[in-house]
Amino acid sequence: MLRSLLLLIVFVLSLEALSETALLKRANGFVNSSSKSDQFRAYNDYKNLYLRALMSENKKLKMSALKGIVKSGKKLRIDVSQYSQELAEMTPKHTYKPPHSKNIKKKSSKKLKVKSSHRLKSVRWKHGKLQMLFDKKLRNNQINYFTLYDRKTKRHKYIFDIHASMLTRSQILRKEGVDKIKLAQHNSNTLRLVIENRKKLTIRFKKENNTLLINIATKAYGKKEKAKSRTVSPTRLDRKKTIVIDPGHGGNDPGAVGYRGYREKVVVLQIAKELRKILSARGYKVYMTRDSDKFIKLRKRTQFANRKKADLFISIHANAVNKKSAKKVHGIECYFLDKSRSSRAKRVAASENKADLSDMGFYGKDTFLNTLNSHNIIAANKLAIDLQRGVLGTLKKNYKHVKDAGVRQGPFWVLVGAQMPAVLVEVGFISHPAEAKLLVNRQYQKRLALGLANGVERYFLNN
Repeated sequence: MLRSLLLLIVFVLSLEALSETALLKRANGFVNSSSKSDQFRAYNDYKNLYLRALMSENKKLKMSALKGIVKSGKKLRIDVSQYSQELAEMTPKHTYKPPHSKNIKKKSSKKLKVKSSHRLKSVRWKHGKLQMLFDKKLRNNQINYFTLYDRKTKRHKYIFDIHASMLTRSQILRKEGVDKIKLAQHNSNTLRLVIENRKKLTIRFKKENNTLLINIATKAYGKKEKAKSRTVSPTRLDRKKTIVIDPGHGGNDPGAVGYRGYREKVVVLQIAKELRKILSARGYKVYMTRDSDKFIKLRKRTQFANRKKADLFISIHANAVNKKSAKKVHGIECYFLDKSRSSRAKRVAASENKADLSDMGFYGKDTFLNTLNSHNIIAANKLAIDLQRGVLGTLKKNYKHVKDAGVRQGPFWVLVGAQMPAVLVEVGFISHPAEAKLLVNRQYQKRLALGLANGVERYFLNN
């Protein structure tokens, strides 16, 4: 066990030691190999470069990494549609070239650049049916519906190609009794909805002006199921996953006290309970380090997660700054355990760590935090990115001024010792007047929790 851990630590450190240029050169060499193991090495290298690019906000490196992920992923038959979409959004329009452009006559090239005049405005479930609302009236020839059966995976696929474009990125939709529903921009002209299931489904659809209504029914879909479908929670992606949610502070430790005396310990417990409710409804096994107003030492929180053999550990907190800066600083952040590289990360960590680290010297903290959890740093980084995306994607549908404060590294004592990917989510600044009012709003808390749950599912789907 110790030997395996040391090998993993050496592997992570070796990745850090390689410069971005050297790592990219190595990946470019592996990706062109005919060996599957080399292609997997290339894929992992490109993913590592992608994470580095996100952390350093290096657009050039991000584009190179995305191109590599898509190329190696397609060779390995890995679903890289999410990365393809992101790459397409980053690619300047004037540099776009359709496939086999050499064989296309000049007269037809103009047609390829024409984008659909229709846009998808919203997608929602209404009376058990999927309702897709567009900005203009749909024509019959805009909708192409066909079915496929994959003999290898033994799955039925029901595909809608709609001549339109999306306002948002690809989405994973949920419905009781259906394995997977994905909505994405297939190309600049075509919006694709794919409904996938092991068992046969009955699909009916109709067009009403600017709305497409799709009814998805399974054989076991009776009257009782129809009644439930209005409020049904998404089905789980993996029935064997266990998640521990850690509401920060508690008891005699109120955490940050912000605008109008709002207390961090109260807000984060309310959000954690909403998150537990959603994840449990989706089929995950969920535990909380505390479900009432009591204080638990930081090191005991990860010990609890280890005892439960959790697959993920999510610690929920609210940020704060002094009164002088209160109106200026706001936003949502996700942290994963690592030696802090910024003054901001050190400040936040100092605030969250003070409950248990007062008797430990700085040198001791710095050394200890850098020797533990090395094997989970990459996985935790990925989890933090997915949680951040999930929350922002969900909240921005209803709240205009939600700010992305980024994914960061930090030396958080509450994450030390976790034997699984562990992250700390700062759900906002309780010291900021406007953000604090949102954080105590029950509807906002529910939407924030939904975003975190979507981030969890995104993580399991991608890993």
